[in-house]
Amino acid sequence: MKALVLLHRWLGVGFCLLFAMWFASGIVMHFVPFPALTEAARFAGLRGIDVSRVRHGPDEAVVASHIDGARRVRLIQRPDGPVYIVTGASKPAAVRADDLSAAAVTSDQLALAIAQAHARQNRIDATHAIVASVADYDQWSVPNGYDEHRPLFRVALSDPSGIELYVSSATGEVVLDTTRYQRAWNYPGSVVHWIYPTVLRRNWAAWDKVVWTLSLGALVAAVTGAVLGVIRLRLSRVGLGSPFRGWHAWHHILGLFTATFVVTWIFSGWLSMDHGLLFSRGRLSDTEAATIARTPDWNGIAGDARSIAKSAKEVEWFAFGERFYKRERTGVDSQSIAAIRPDPRNPQAARSYLSAEEVDGVIQRIASNCAAPVVVDASDHYPAASLIPGAPVYRSVCGDVWFQVDGATGRVMERLDSSRRAYRWAYTALHTLDFPILSAHPTVRSMLIVVLCAIGFLFSVTGAVIGWRRLRFHFPAQGVALKSKVVP
Repeated sequence: MKALVLLHRWLGVGFCLLFAMWFASGIVMHFVPFPALTEAARFAGLRGIDVSRVRHGPDEAVVASHIDGARRVRLIQRPDGPVYIVTGASKPAAVRADDLSAAAVTSDQLALAIAQAHARQNRIDATHAIVASVADYDQWSVPNGYDEHRPLFRVALSDPSGIELYVSSATGEVVLDTTRYQRAWNYPGSVVHWIYPTVLRRNWAAWDKVVWTLSLGALVAAVTGAVLGVIRLRLSRVGLGSPFRGWHAWHHILGLFTATFVVTWIFSGWLSMDHGLLFSRGRLSDTEAATIARTPDWNGIAGDARSIAKSAKEVEWFAFGERFYKRERTGVDSQSIAAIRPDPRNPQAARSYLSAEEVDGVIQRIASNCAAPVVVDASDHYPAASLIPGAPVYRSVCGDVWFQVDGATGRVMERLDSSRRAYRWAYTALHTLDFPILSAHPTVRSMLIVVLCAIGFLFSVTGAVIGWRRLRFHFPAQGVALKSKVVP
């Protein structure tokens, strides 16, 4: 018992302010998430492709890119002309569609032109835009998802909302945007909540170890506090109550009232740093990935670029199973997809999305005992949404393993085995209250998050006061000794 008291007491002294910071920043994060470029804004920034300047096909772009294992090729329009973007296992490469020369962005002038074109397409004034910096990392571009685009050109548009755009040096695409409002609120939100200062987060391994260790220590403090809170209850004439007075009593009572929420919230927060330690990661195995999105024989689509629709703003070529597909996007929620080399026994015309039969045919090649794919409903307990509004997401249930496939792109969004499905509840549901019944009533969910985090913050403040008093009680001699040294 003494060891339990000492462990909770000194862990509480060390973590009470961290708890308060997490609860307060959690409220901010719920309303102002970390900056990211939405698919709607990204696509709106694209211009129609100048087909007259497309003199080479995607097969030639793959050869010119020198990308090993190229699996997808996209064609977009930039201010300097149409450009192919070739992606594979390594960093993507950009190749000009008119002469197959390298199209990586190396100058401020081109990056500025790309950002201004994107802004104009989104009806944002970019007259006085400037390249503010060129760097591998800053506070808003530290996530690993931007690694393949570094260094990034940060372009300040000087508009009233303080928009800044980030241009990839590898592909010349706008990959991130932030506003002054987002940046201001994310410092007391995501930055402190995730312990996300650039100097630490740019080193992923160091950041991972620091946050994992702090979260585990906080979890131990919460669990020991919950145990002690129950043990210290006392029975009186009016019922169960706290034997403490003042701040200790408030800490005890609030701790009992919020124990379930605090422990599960800290536990689920710690699980956000799991990265495959306790639960599976939801990724395809190398064999599964190679079967579904195999490396195509690009020679099979030579010359296909000449048949691009005039209204297309983005064209993508990819393999899904044994078939080649061409996907032409004409709007943020409109596209056409067609098999370039359809099975002569089952020819198919262009349509908006892949069919359930096509998905089933591919998934059956990597798994057995698969039921016919079904479309994932928005109210599903394991939701998934395509980047294309209205596009179906198919779920193939193959025994214990579920595969969720984007019907718009042919990408496997997630591989859900029993471990990954458990993680959905242990982390996502517990930490963000993403339970189906609450997700169906977002206002109620937001109110509940605010109330619980506010009570958790008050509980943490009582712990901070007790911790401060404890430190003053245990270390008063140091203060006296320091004062005595300056007395003549």
